Amino acid sequence: METGEEGAGTDIEALIRRLRLYQPPPSPYTTAAGGPSTATTPAAAGELFRPRRAAVLICLFRGGAGELRVVLTKRSSSLSTHSGEVALPGGKAEEGDADDAATALREAKEEIGLDPSLITVVTSLEHFLSKHLLVVVPIVGILSDIEAFKPVLNVDEVDDIFDVQLEMFLKDENRTSEELEKMGQLFTIHYFNYEKGNQKYLIWGLTARILIHAASVVYQRPPDFPERKVQFNLPKY
Repeated sequence: METGEEGAGTDIEALIRRLRLYQPPPSPYTTAAGGPSTATTPAAAGELFRPRRAAVLICLFRGGAGELRVVLTKRSSSLSTHSGEVALPGGKAEEGDADDAATALREAKEEIGLDPSLITVVTSLEHFLSKHLLVVVPIVGILSDIEAFKPVLNVDEVDDIFDVQLEMFLKDENRTSEELEKMGQLFTIHYFNYEKGNQKYLIWGLTARILIHAASVVYQRPPDFPERKVQFNLPKY
């Protein structure tokens, strides 16, 4: 691997080119019309529930040692859902959003003050279904100049911002897991412990699943631990 600022820049450019070629698998959560609906109820009895769409930003940058790092937040303890949990910047799609990338970038700006002009969007990843039946689309973006990012936290939504090494989510270190059943299927919940100074963070659930997949795509290898992938069936009404 090349070293120095010039080498790191070249490395990032190569990563951008490679990730732009990545094609995620077709989403299992699309409707016959071709995409998830923003409606929360079906048009007629017996149809598949059509979940709302959301997007999260996997914001990657090079750390001081040349390692790839990802930006994470700790949600506000006052929020009604997922309060105090570690999350990726992101949220539900709104009517004015042009696409999933626009949703992720808008939410990142609202939550942590990340200027969309600093981000090079390179690809989207496979879709995930949250426990609240949101179709979550991960958007991978590269932050080439970390020094230009001056975080401004929306205290109504975010208590803290931090970053971790992306490769951590392929390693068995600092990881525990448990098997649970949901919608008639067994699946694995992963828990990653991370410490920075006197701060301790627990990265788990959907956020951990998304980051395991993102790290597998970026590093082009599976994790060092068993990963049970499941595709939940949407309920019928």
